[in-house]
Amino acid sequence: MPAAETGRAKEAVAVGEMAPEVAPKLTAIEIAALCVAVVAVVAAARIAEDFFVPVVSGLLLSYALRPLVSALERIHVPRLLAAALVMSVLVGVLSAIFYAIRDDVNAAIAELPGAARKLRVVVAESARQSPGAMTHVTAAAAELDRAAAAAQGKAVTTPLAPASETVAAQFQRFVEQQYGKALGVFSEIVFALLLAFFLMAAGDTFRRKVAKLAGESLRRRRVTVEVLNEIDVQVQRYLVTLLLANVLIAIATWIALMLLGLPNAGMWGAATGIVHIIPYAGAAVATFSIGVAMFLHSGSVADAAIAMAVIAAIATLIGIGYSSWLQGKASRMNAVAVFVGVLFFGWLWGGWGLLLGLPILAVVKSISDRVEPLRPLSELLAA
Repeated sequence: MPAAETGRAKEAVAVGEMAPEVAPKLTAIEIAALCVAVVAVVAAARIAEDFFVPVVSGLLLSYALRPLVSALERIHVPRLLAAALVMSVLVGVLSAIFYAIRDDVNAAIAELPGAARKLRVVVAESARQSPGAMTHVTAAAAELDRAAAAAQGKAVTTPLAPASETVAAQFQRFVEQQYGKALGVFSEIVFALLLAFFLMAAGDTFRRKVAKLAGESLRRRRVTVEVLNEIDVQVQRYLVTLLLANVLIAIATWIALMLLGLPNAGMWGAATGIVHIIPYAGAAVATFSIGVAMFLHSGSVADAAIAMAVIAAIATLIGIGYSSWLQGKASRMNAVAVFVGVLFFGWLWGGWGLLLGLPILAVVKSISDRVEPLRPLSELLAA
């Protein structure tokens, strides 16, 4: 009998060990408070976009460039000088790219008046040969106005067209608006570069402070250091993948457009590689822009369609297929979570959100992998 009781006790212990731990359930008040906190954080991120965008960009850039600074430091280059060298090389490479395509950009701008005239002729001929749906709707509305006036015994009058600014004035205002936005983006990039420089020059000081803020527990500090190291790896993998894919897209686009006979193919290749930094939207913008450029150059809808098909194929094979596969393996996240997350950050911060969405999701997954209360979020993001 004691032996049987001992066996039952061992079996109970074994069953207890196999039983999964039940996470404590949140109360209704805690769930409501969590929802309010999430909404408040999202609202703050939306309102303070001009502050958060350069800060997040600078943090991610510092994580990506840290290995280069550490490599220079290992060969006895002072940390501050190493950070300055890495940042100087980065700015120099970007400046060299823009300097190399400056002639193509100037040539494309010089062709704008001729392209506008060609577009005006094509639109006028299209409207004369086959009136569009809006033309028929406008004519039908005018006939209904005449019928209503005749039924009431009133004279039929033709209203004067409201005064409106010319297309040239509208285009000039549009260019001025885009110029102001470009200056804003440039200032955000400068602030991000400065923040990245200061973080790289500070070395491990920031990391030690974060680990200290995690608490006095050795376990919490160890988890914090592991999270920071994982963030390093994730951001570096993402940026290396992004750089490789965009360089391949730029080269393939340049070669394809050169074979198709589009002028300034080098400029279009570089521009396509740059806009492909923005997931999904970049491919659409590049494809449409090159299609319009080819149409204005050749005057043929077929040539424009061929150019758009080629650019779309390059974007699909390299930008969406190859790049997404590499990024998925690097971040170990499923495609649905990545797509929804990128859309969310795109709504939150526009183009910057589309660019920063994926590395932010990788950072969130790195944190949720090691923080027990966030394990459900980790499971949701996992591939």
